[in-house]
Amino acid sequence: MQIGPYQFHGRFFLAPLAGVSDRPFRKICRDMGAAFTYTEMVSAHGLVHGSEQTESYLDRDPEETPFAVQIFAAEPEVLARGAAVAVQRGADIVDINMACPVKKVCGTGAGAALAREPERVRTAVEAVRAACGVPVTVKIRAGWDEGSLNCVAVAQAAEAGGASAVALHGRTRAQGYAGKARWDLVHAVKQSVRVPVLGSGDVWTSADALRMARETGCDAVLVARGACGNPWIFCELGAAERGEGPPRPPTRDEWVEVVLRHVDLQIAHRQGLDPDGDPAEVERRALRELRRHLLWYTRGRRGGARFRRDAEALRTAADVRRLVDLHFPSEGDGFAVDPALAAGEREVSE
Repeated sequence: MQIGPYQFHGRFFLAPLAGVSDRPFRKICRDMGAAFTYTEMVSAHGLVHGSEQTESYLDRDPEETPFAVQIFAAEPEVLARGAAVAVQRGADIVDINMACPVKKVCGTGAGAALAREPERVRTAVEAVRAACGVPVTVKIRAGWDEGSLNCVAVAQAAEAGGASAVALHGRTRAQGYAGKARWDLVHAVKQSVRVPVLGSGDVWTSADALRMARETGCDAVLVARGACGNPWIFCELGAAERGEGPPRPPTRDEWVEVVLRHVDLQIAHRQGLDPDGDPAEVERRALRELRRHLLWYTRGRRGGARFRRDAEALRTAADVRRLVDLHFPSEGDGFAVDPALAAGEREVSE
């Protein structure tokens, strides 16, 4: 699998997830075996004008190479200027978000709204490619709604504009994250362009990811919500790529080690962004940012409901350790997975 000059050792990537795929989570997933990760969605306007939040988005580990920054805006000239700033700050690949279904984003003409007109897609890719001098990729949806499934035309327009890869989430903007993703459309896009195609949508398990790759012929699979709380999915996929049997699930102690490591990484990330801040407040802010990940880690486990009930009180790393030991003790069934509970919680999250 290759994008521009960059060759990847595997074909299972962490998708760009707004509010989720920050530096600590990308690090966790890469260490688990993700072949590639993207930043969360960054406003091109924010890149041009600069902001504290933008600094957070661009924070990365030195070994995170190639470094891929996903940007969004409606105007080609703003996308181009934002991309240039991202490259100045170390981006090796720039991805243009044309898939976000959120009303606030689409209302400006960005996200999925940008892909309603293939000619605008081509113009945007051309502008970014000319401005930044690095590979440009795009992420798109099946279409705006069921009456306008234009992903093949959009992918071809992106390729015509110079895109080095196209990622397709197989839902329409109208669906949001509901219903089922159309994997047949991933296959259709793959057949319509010469650049690599990345598939996305309904990849909850390693079996889903492997089946998407097999059924669609896509060059890589983007794992999104399936990695939230379960970065071990990349261990499973790595084993499958090597022709090995599935690895055993993490033990309670291994799970705790990853959860607490994620806490430490989040605090270090926030401290690096605010070195002069009050340490206690910096730690509290880091825990607020991490809260959704902590809830995802506990999803489906017998002690999870009690952990989530008490999670509002988390302020420090010590609080997390205390709550983990309380609700997921070494002895007892708190860590055990309840299949019925796990299925119900996933249904709600969808």
